[in-house]
Amino acid sequence: MATAHVRPGRPATRRADLIGLGALLLAGALIAAIGMRLLTGSLAALATALLVAVVVGLVVIAVAGGPETRRRLAPYGLLKPGMLWLTLFYLVPLFTLLRTSLSTLPSRFAVDAEFDWNFGNYADAFTDFGAQFGRGFLYAAIATVLCIVIGYPLAYVIAFRGGRWRNVLLGLVVVPFFTSYLIRTIAWSSLLADSGPIVGTIDGLRLSGLFEAVGIMDNGRLINTPAAVIGGLTYNFLPFMILPIYVSLEKIDPALVDAAKDLYSTAGAAFRKVVLPLSIPGVFAGTLLTFIPAAGDFINAEYLGNPNTTMVGNSIQDQFLVQNNTPLASAMSFVLMAIIAVAVLGYTKLLGTEELS
Repeated sequence: MATAHVRPGRPATRRADLIGLGALLLAGALIAAIGMRLLTGSLAALATALLVAVVVGLVVIAVAGGPETRRRLAPYGLLKPGMLWLTLFYLVPLFTLLRTSLSTLPSRFAVDAEFDWNFGNYADAFTDFGAQFGRGFLYAAIATVLCIVIGYPLAYVIAFRGGRWRNVLLGLVVVPFFTSYLIRTIAWSSLLADSGPIVGTIDGLRLSGLFEAVGIMDNGRLINTPAAVIGGLTYNFLPFMILPIYVSLEKIDPALVDAAKDLYSTAGAAFRKVVLPLSIPGVFAGTLLTFIPAAGDFINAEYLGNPNTTMVGNSIQDQFLVQNNTPLASAMSFVLMAIIAVAVLGYTKLLGTEELS
């Protein structure tokens, strides 16, 4: 039996994948070292020259190696812009934040902190601002649950009952994005003011006592209360819950519900066993898009709350911009990111992400 003769190809072609991966990793390391200022002076200049040489060398190999070499090197070339962006605007700032969190500020008026592996900043973050961390996660969790309770029925109606008005209803959902987040929050401070229309309506209906009993109002006031902060978070992040749930619901084939009814399933049972499980990926995505930014939010607590409702975002802002305690603020930021990461991993394990694509 005759065997086909296979040409070995050029050495550059055979090693194209290895060359592309090596160049990608080397370029990333050089960019990170320069951005993090691990290399300064002549070493930084040398690293920059080496980075340029890597890029030029990769282009030369791609041109001289032929079509097969270019085909193998193309994915690594396409990855370079994204790698550059992530390195400069994610890894470098993250490393800088970590280094600052382990530093000590000689005085409040000092500009640069001295790196000395000061893990005491993390201890101070927990001991001095534990209440703010607790309120931040509590308010974010309540707002997320409220967004699910309000957003799921709205998304369901738009997906299954919207008909020819579906695009109009979706447009109304995203209308708030046409206005600045800050402006929307300030508008809510006017609506919830003591002389505002909401308090006036509640007083007119004689519901103040009920709202006081359930903890929504405090001495006849809505503004500067925990309920106002949670309400602001719920309003501002509600579209981030509605849209992912709508996408999941819209992909569900109505024939599945009809099939369940043909098998003598009630409408409620069909929803629980067909619609709800298939929409869980949307709930999962909406929860992440709502809870994560809400936990670090500081605008709503600033304009709708009081000193007793400050969240961890307010404390981080204060330490960065007012107290000039950048090491402590950086440590608080890392603690916040770590807690959110653990919570997201646990939530992912609970619901799974297989259907998110």
